[in-house]
Formats: sequence, C-alpha cells, structure tokens
Amino acid sequence: MKARGSGVVAMRHFVGLLIGLVTTAVLLLGGGWAAATTLGRPLPGAAGLSPQPGGAQTWIALGVMAGLGLLLGLVIAGRVSPLAGFVPSMVLLAWTVIYVLDAGRAMGLLTEVPTFHRELDVAPVGMGVLLNSGIYAMLGVALFLPVLMPSRWAGRSREEDDEYEEEPGEPSYY
Repeated sequence: MKARGSGVVAMRHFVGLLIGLVTTAVLLLGGGWAAATTLGRPLPGAAGLSPQPGGAQTWIALGVMAGLGLLLGLVIAGRVSPLAGFVPSMVLLAWTVIYVLDAGRAMGLLTEVPTFHRELDVAPVGMGVLLNSGIYAMLGVALFLPVLMPSRWAGRSREEDDEYEEEPGEPSYY
C-alpha cells in the first residue's frame, strides 16, 4: 500500500478551510439579506390581508435561499475536507452561545457600517432575526455533525491501493 503524501492532505484541508471561510461569508451575508428581504412582505392571511404577489426582489431572495440550501448540502455531503463544514459551524454555534449568554453583546456584533454594496446593508437585520430564531444554531449543528465522522478526515482511497497483488508462487486466499 502506498502512503499518501502529507502535502496532498495539507492541500485538501487548506482548500477546505478556504471553502469554509467563503461558505461562512455567503451564509451570513446572503442569508441575512434574503431573510431581511422576505421579512418586508406581509404574511399571507395575517390581519385579514390577502397574500400579495411577490415582486422581483422576493423572487431573488427565494433564489438566494435555494442557492444557500444547495451550498450547505454540498458542504455537508461533500468530501473536500471536514474543515469546509467546521469553520461555518463554529462561527454559527459560537455566535449562538454568545447570544444565549449575553444577547446584547451578540447583537452588538452585527455591523452597522455600510457594506461594499448598498443592497447588503439590510443583511444585519436578517442576521439578527436568524440568530434570534435559532436558525443559526440549527444550521451550526447540521454543519458540525459530518465533522464527527472519522471517514471525513481520511482521504479517498484509490482502487489500485486497495487491490492485493499476489505473487505468482503464492496461494490465494478467499
């Protein structure tokens, strides 16, 4: 059996770390923006109001939510590195613990400084709602569970490494 180079393993985990950082940013900003955008709509049937047809902004927000769901599914089920799920899970779970211990301090972590795009200025409102409702805790646990599986830390096994090569003079065992 051939030993895998430590450089390949280190590169796999480095790529997983980068994917985890990008996933964290997309989850926080994209999810916060989508939640804040959909919160602006009245609930169907609330106070006797009939449901309003969704505008383009609502459809875009729902598309962002679907894309986030796809991204989270790929990170949870993917075999890149467990760090891809570990980084966002630790951010979400740590923020939830801070919220449980001191809600004012956790909400103080939300930025009030304008972002690089004006549309994302409403993201902190949605992030606060997702934190307050426990959705970040639920997502953090879902992202953390695959980290506990030992098979995620081991690299992919190659078929040629698994095959047993027999010597011509040796008997074969089944």
